[in-house]
Amino acid sequence: MNDATEVPIRPASSVVLARDTDSGISAGISAGIELFMLERTSAAVFAGGMHVFPGGRVDDADHDPEYQQFAVGPDLAQRAQAAAVGENALGFWIAAIRECFEEAGFLLAYDAEGRMLELADEVTVARFVAHRAALNDGTLTMLQMCRMEQLKLAIDHLHYYHTWITPPGRPRRFNTRFFLASVPATQEGIHDNMETVSSHWITPADALARHADGKFGLMPVTKTQLQAFAVARDSNALVDMARTAKQFPVYRPMVPTDN
Repeated sequence: MNDATEVPIRPASSVVLARDTDSGISAGISAGIELFMLERTSAAVFAGGMHVFPGGRVDDADHDPEYQQFAVGPDLAQRAQAAAVGENALGFWIAAIRECFEEAGFLLAYDAEGRMLELADEVTVARFVAHRAALNDGTLTMLQMCRMEQLKLAIDHLHYYHTWITPPGRPRRFNTRFFLASVPATQEGIHDNMETVSSHWITPADALARHADGKFGLMPVTKTQLQAFAVARDSNALVDMARTAKQFPVYRPMVPTDN
C-alpha cells in the first residue's frame, strides 16, 4: 500500500482511570493523583511496548440497541458530550467500558440494587474473573454478562473530553474518543497478559520523568495528556475537567517529515 491515507481509520474508545494518592507530590507538578496505565506487548502491531490507558476498537456489537436497557446515561448533564461524540454515541461509551474490563479488569457498572459494582469478596471476584476471560476469548458478550448479572453499565460515570486521530503513516489508524472516570473504590485492576504485559498506578509527573529517562515508553498523544493531567489537584478535579467541559477538541497530529 503506497498511499498511507488508504489505511482505514477505525473508531476506538479509551478510558483514563484516576484515583487519589498521598505520594508523588513534587514541586507542585503532581497534585496527588494516580492514573492506571498498561504496558502493551512489544509484539503488538500498534503501540508495541508503549504505556497506554485502557481502550480499543469500537465493535459493531457495541452499537446493539439492546444496550439501552442495560445502561445508565448519558444523562442530561452529558448531553453536550454525547453531541460531541457524534452519531451512535452510546456505542463509544459501551466500547470504553467493555475494553476497560477486558484489558484492565475494572468494570464500571451498577448492580441490581443500583450501587456501583463491588468486587470485594472472593466469590464475586472469581465469578467476574471468569466473565472477563470469557469476554476475551469470545465465548461471552457484554450483553450476556449484563443480563446474567443484572448489571447496568455506568455511562454516567465516564465523561468524554476529546478525540485523537492517529496520523497518516502508521500501520493502523484510530479515531479515539477519550473518557475520564474515577476508579471504583472496591475494584483492583490488572493487565490481561495478552495484549498488555504489565500495569501501573502512576502519577503523571512520575510517568513523564520515567519517560524522559527512557524507561517508560509513551506515544505523543499519551505524553501530551499526562502533561495536562499533572495540574489536577485530585481525582474529582480531573474528572470535573471533562464533566464540565464546553468544548471537545479533535486532535489530528501529523508525523514530522524530513525535508
